[in-house]
Amino acid sequence: MIFMLYLLRVAFKVNDNLTTVSGPAMFGTESSLSMFLNTLTPKFYVALTGTSSLISGLILIFEWWYFRKYGTSFIEQVSVSHLRPLLGGVDNASPSNSSPSNGDTDSSRQSVSECKVWRNPLNLFRGAEYNRYTWVTGREPLTYYDMNLSAQDHQTFFTCDSDHLRPADAIMQKAWRERNPQARVSAAHEALELEDCATAYILLAEEEATTIVEAEKLFKQALKAGEGCYRRSQQLQHHGAQYEAQHRRDTNVLVYIKRRLAMCSRKLGRTREAVKMMRDLMKEFPLLSMFNIHENLLESLLELQAYADVQAVLAKYDDISLPKSATICYTAALLKARGVSDKFSPEAASRRGLSTAEMNAVEAIHRAVEFNPHVPKYLLEMKSLILPPEHILKRGDSEAIAYAFFHLQHWKRVEGALNLLHCTWEGTFRMIPYPLEKGHLFYPYPICTETADRELLPMFHEVSVYPKKELPFFILFTAGLCSFTAMLALLTHQFPELMGVFAKAFLSTLFAPLNFIMEKVESILPSSLWHQLTRI
Repeated sequence: MIFMLYLLRVAFKVNDNLTTVSGPAMFGTESSLSMFLNTLTPKFYVALTGTSSLISGLILIFEWWYFRKYGTSFIEQVSVSHLRPLLGGVDNASPSNSSPSNGDTDSSRQSVSECKVWRNPLNLFRGAEYNRYTWVTGREPLTYYDMNLSAQDHQTFFTCDSDHLRPADAIMQKAWRERNPQARVSAAHEALELEDCATAYILLAEEEATTIVEAEKLFKQALKAGEGCYRRSQQLQHHGAQYEAQHRRDTNVLVYIKRRLAMCSRKLGRTREAVKMMRDLMKEFPLLSMFNIHENLLESLLELQAYADVQAVLAKYDDISLPKSATICYTAALLKARGVSDKFSPEAASRRGLSTAEMNAVEAIHRAVEFNPHVPKYLLEMKSLILPPEHILKRGDSEAIAYAFFHLQHWKRVEGALNLLHCTWEGTFRMIPYPLEKGHLFYPYPICTETADRELLPMFHEVSVYPKKELPFFILFTAGLCSFTAMLALLTHQFPELMGVFAKAFLSTLFAPLNFIMEKVESILPSSLWHQLTRI
């Protein structure tokens, strides 16, 4: 605005001949505007620059807050979403675009599958662990989105279309849909008054029990009721689609109960008993891989330091045809590091080079870091841990938290493993300089992890972002504009005469080409035509 005011001053001093040609009316208008501009004092310019600095500072604060919360610039988002179509830009989502190639389709499908949210196989007990954290700290460790996904899982695994035939199951079908925890617990007690209901015991063990011991007792009661329902539905499963759905539901209930009982044994220190229960469960139901029981087994075997058994489990599940996880990749890296980490020294390795075993360990660490680059910061305690969510996003920050929460102790137990990780993990990023465009051993890193992790993780946790985003242009622009206008206001207030001279000299130099063009136009156009144009 200051520059525009000076521009007006300069424009009225283009040429004295212009005033003569324009006539009395033009001269009156020019003189009044010139008088107005000449009456402006330095205080006006100080106020103007100060106001500009304040407005740009407010824009900067809002842009920074929006970027920290949503990971993008508000001005850029509005420009792309609203201004670009108005200016004739092409909307990528419009149906008029040409159909994508098969490669693009496959990559988009891969991106969707990479960002699928999975049930955390090591999720904690809501009543005995999550609620106790809330009582002590006053913070909610679970987000609404995470709990809503759990409610959908419970309805999928623990209900079927024939629940209305049994009153207790009909009550529990409504209970799983309740948002209020007290209403769910009351409905479970109501169902138990009618009959021994396995799913009612499950709900009470998960949400009402305040200790692991209480939860284990309730799960044992659930096991007794669940086994009876499973045997009855097993005999009738081939009598129709309705009985087959009942048997599928009873199978899911029984597997869930046995897995949670094994987790109770692990938490209460009976690790060998937990391992036996998990092995038996995997043998009895080998097709139910959706529960990822092998990850529970790996963690328990690491607690027992049964590394040979861990290697045997990895040989079965660390297969190219099976989906990967942070548990599989980092456990494989831990086993490789275990053989060399106790004698590893970065100084000695730089002098003599890496041995074959050390090279294999480093490659395993690079492979794990490429799959999930967020884990090392938690294992090396560069970021603070929180309670893991009930659902995780593979290759995301939520999966890194869930892995490090249970496996940090195993890395600490292996002498030198964390030192080897500290010395080598950042080398992965030199191998993959552009992780969003291409990968090395895995698919390119999905771009949707940050958004999903922000939904899964509580607000008090700072979500880890990979690759690290640069500050948007408009944040840098508003920061520069705010600083420049504030400095201009200060200098104008302290040195009004000097700043006035400087501004006049700067603007006269800036508008010299404009004055030259105006003079040429006056010399070319007839005076009568120029007079009509100036009147218009």
